[in-house]
Amino acid sequence: MRLDVQAALVRGELVQGDVEVVDGTIVDVGLAGGTSGRIAVPGFVDLQVNGYGGVDFLAASTRDYDIAGAALLEGGVTAYQPTFITAPESAIVESVRAMPSNGSFPRVIGAHIEGPFLSPDRLGTHPREHRRDPDLALLDRLLDAGRVTELTLAPELPGADALIARLLEREIVVSAGHTNATATQAHAAFDLGVSTVSHLFNAMRPFRSRDPGIVGVALTRRDVFVQMIVDGHHLADETVRLIWAAAAGRVALVTDATAGANENPGSYQLGDIEIESSGGVPMREDGVFAGTVLTMIDAVRNLHALGVPLPDALHAASTVPARVIGPPTAGRLEAGQPADVVVLTDNLDVERVLVGGDELVAC
Repeated sequence: MRLDVQAALVRGELVQGDVEVVDGTIVDVGLAGGTSGRIAVPGFVDLQVNGYGGVDFLAASTRDYDIAGAALLEGGVTAYQPTFITAPESAIVESVRAMPSNGSFPRVIGAHIEGPFLSPDRLGTHPREHRRDPDLALLDRLLDAGRVTELTLAPELPGADALIARLLEREIVVSAGHTNATATQAHAAFDLGVSTVSHLFNAMRPFRSRDPGIVGVALTRRDVFVQMIVDGHHLADETVRLIWAAAAGRVALVTDATAGANENPGSYQLGDIEIESSGGVPMREDGVFAGTVLTMIDAVRNLHALGVPLPDALHAASTVPARVIGPPTAGRLEAGQPADVVVLTDNLDVERVLVGGDELVAC
């Protein structure tokens, strides 16, 4: 099967020519032919999705995952991490257990547990009553519930070092987030093996001239991936450009989407919190931001509109987030790889989405 495209994004660069897929695998790129104005790119990988298409993953059934998955595919996401915010232990355990097994579409990489080991000073919308100090036994119970691939914590909390060590033993990516870490504490955490930062600048110690905090360290350490929300609300345009100028190539776009994403404005749930989706950003009743209604294709469009070259913006939505969670099994479009592919028009509209060579979206 030929994809009938003018070019394909291969290892972050546009390669002219068509793409051939056989038995669910990409077998060749750069072939003669193809329709002008259409490009094939690796399927998008979203590392932080709290909910989507009317579904809140903390309370999702198998049917709910089907509904959310269909909506995610329409935005070009072929692999993602359902993300569970701070909640009662029983709720997180049940949510991890309820995740679909491998073989679902889009691919469920594994759970991203965001909390409960967060700074009391940087909780954002996370419920204070469910926040916990580092507790190794509690961590083990959460991890034993199922397939966990990333956990966000505040690394400066007393006892966090033991959690980081346990997570790394179990080959789980450790992300710093909802943190009040100083620069010294951030360096120590990254030296221990924390490898990424959740939604940089948001819910963390502010960057100051003589107190750069975790933001300054993450932007200047080349061994750290930074995750960024580009929805026009969470970060000023200048902040996005600053992040890109400092960390291009290790920036992963995330949506931090909630149930209102790809839906009409209205009231939705984020765990046991009621949020109102209006004006482009969901909020708790007290005005605190509560995730986003961002789609990944819109994140790409927004980043590109700020001057980032299109291949780089697409790379930040696909290959880079795949690298965050380990040796890429997604986010790659090259011979020998599974055909998880999004075909875009020259207006950056999603035209086709394939997962493992199966065409699941055709617009």
